[in-house]
Amino acid sequence: IILLINLFFDKNFFSIEVKNGYLTGSLIDILNRGAPLLLVSIGMTLVIATKGVDLGVGSVIAMAGAVGAMTVSGASGDSLVPLFTAIGLVIGISVLTGIWNGVLVSRIGVQPIVATLILMVAGRGIAQLITDGQIMTVYYDPYTFIGGGHLLMLPFSIFIVAAVLAVASLLTRKTAMGLFIESVGTNPEASRLSGINSKNILLMVYVFSGLCAGIAGLILSSNVASADGNNAGLWYELDAILAVVIGGTSLNGGRFHLMGTVIGALIIQSLTTTIYSIGIAPE
Repeated sequence: IILLINLFFDKNFFSIEVKNGYLTGSLIDILNRGAPLLLVSIGMTLVIATKGVDLGVGSVIAMAGAVGAMTVSGASGDSLVPLFTAIGLVIGISVLTGIWNGVLVSRIGVQPIVATLILMVAGRGIAQLITDGQIMTVYYDPYTFIGGGHLLMLPFSIFIVAAVLAVASLLTRKTAMGLFIESVGTNPEASRLSGINSKNILLMVYVFSGLCAGIAGLILSSNVASADGNNAGLWYELDAILAVVIGGTSLNGGRFHLMGTVIGALIIQSLTTTIYSIGIAPE
């Protein structure tokens, strides 16, 4: 319905053209601009399935973008070493944030909303420390390709989302992992008594959520060729939670729907695109 509304304002909204060897159009823009939210929402789905929540994903995005930009900010030439270093550091810091949240929730027993609120506040401060409170600009082409490049005529970020979604789907629907996550979300004590290591399941989903947020931060900073510790990923956690709920996953835990989450995230991005395309003030 949101997409069809655009036909009243732009008759060419659904048209897709080839320009400079790439597919362009509003639908392609929705997929491309929605890639970071899609990634964060995929990770958030598994966390919410365990009856938890990760409020720190927005700050992880800012931290990841700051670390990635800082690593390649002085890079020059065509060397790929700085790029691999940046990706490795971003993945490393993202996994560490997931471990931090996971340990607080699964081992220490802190409520998820409180545990992740710590990183939501402190993480953005860390990102601003990394960037020294300034917007850090990147001039390294291999880095900007991650969020701004194209592959097979499509934005490269779409392939990153597809890969993460495929891995998450395979692990949760083709193995027993998905059943374990749903079991822990429904009743963690009964799951423990039946032989499932509930603590490790909780730790795993928070690590995965942090990883997804880190990759999203890499895409965002790469797309705009800069890192902004103050505004990057701001309020992404709320959009991600909304996308998960729209997709049919209950905040009470249990069954989850990855493809529903994808649709939910695309609805949010479609609404954002519509607001801009028909001329409504962003505020």
